Amino acid sequence: MARPMKWRKVCCLPENNKFGPLDLPEDTKNYVNMTVDEYETIRLIDLEGFTQEECAKQMNVARTTVQGIYIEARKKLAESLVNGKVLLIEGGEYRLCDGFGNRCGRGCRREFH
Repeated sequence: MARPMKWRKVCCLPENNKFGPLDLPEDTKNYVNMTVDEYETIRLIDLEGFTQEECAKQMNVARTTVQGIYIEARKKLAESLVNGKVLLIEGGEYRLCDGFGNRCGRGCRREFH
């Protein structure tokens, strides 16, 4: 029997989910798709300065899971930058944090209105 999937905790969705060259024709072969959980690992590790272990704790997954997600996310960033493709961030196996207490931890950007 397969192990149940563990959702990755994400603090917030990106404000913008499409990046890249502005002059490309609308063609799916010019797109690189990054999941929201891949975006979150880039945000936490590269922008917020988390270690992979801290990132794993924040996202409620194993460090080895974060490592795999992070490697894939960086490949996609590189493909977008080097090959001039549009980066589209959407989908993935994630749930937004609930924001109870002091939000979900250091680096949380979830805002409630």
